[in-house]
Amino acid sequence: MEIKRLEELLKVKTQRTMKLAVVACHDEEVLSAVVEAEKLGIAEPILIGHKEKTNVIAKEKGFDISNYEFIDEEDLGMAAEIGVKMVFGGKANFIMKGLVDTSILLKAVLNKEWGLRTDSLLSHVMTYDIPNYSKLIYLTDGGMNLHPSLEDKVKIIENAAIVTKSLGREEVKVACLAAKEKVDPKMIATVDAGELKNKYMEGEFSKGVIVDGPMALDLAVSKLSAEIKGYESPVAGDADILLVPNIEMGNGIGKSITYFAGGKSAGVVMGAKAPIVLVSRADDHESKLYSIALGSVVAAFKE
Repeated sequence: MEIKRLEELLKVKTQRTMKLAVVACHDEEVLSAVVEAEKLGIAEPILIGHKEKTNVIAKEKGFDISNYEFIDEEDLGMAAEIGVKMVFGGKANFIMKGLVDTSILLKAVLNKEWGLRTDSLLSHVMTYDIPNYSKLIYLTDGGMNLHPSLEDKVKIIENAAIVTKSLGREEVKVACLAAKEKVDPKMIATVDAGELKNKYMEGEFSKGVIVDGPMALDLAVSKLSAEIKGYESPVAGDADILLVPNIEMGNGIGKSITYFAGGKSAGVVMGAKAPIVLVSRADDHESKLYSIALGSVVAAFKE
């Protein structure tokens, strides 16, 4: 069954509870989301971090974490290494960033010996629940890759498609965003979008993935705009994935959804052997909880 609202994620029951390695768990908002996720049966947490600080937070918030597996590690680099090795060794199904710099966690993830590298590319997928859109929409990549190449964009689309399919969407419609609908050699976003469409037409994407572009944002999400402009596409007005040409566009659209449109969000990094719940300190408790739920569903789907 397709999930069309983020709150539905909290009710999804996978065949077994996914184990979540939380790196640098001594953060109030992160711990709050993790505890609630455990209570809802979304994830079984493994806490890695400063035990004394974590216990102080738990006591102040009234959390009972006495039955949680806990690895006391104050060094952030070591905490990241422990978390990644747990996923690598099959002791955890996915991993979450706590009070640690993203660079420290990703350095461990990309370790050649015991990291979580694959042939794909790490890319960020934000899932948005927008009040006036009929379903969830997936934005990529507004958090990892600055100016992805054409081949990078192929991998970014496939990463996002896994997330979309894990939430029950069998036919995934991808809009390659640009400022205009015609390929213009002076605008690399349109050139890449045209090439990505060609690759789709030649059958180079996984089953169920439909890619079209270039197209402006209004055409991707509004059937009325597409009709007025005479733009015909199976993606127009019904996009699932918004592929942005650079991080600036992704960041801008994402922040606009959150602050102007009142959208709720959940985010994961894909392209590793397991999903990485990578949240911002500015994300509220609800967003962190949704992100854990999303990571759990994706982890179960990838097994």
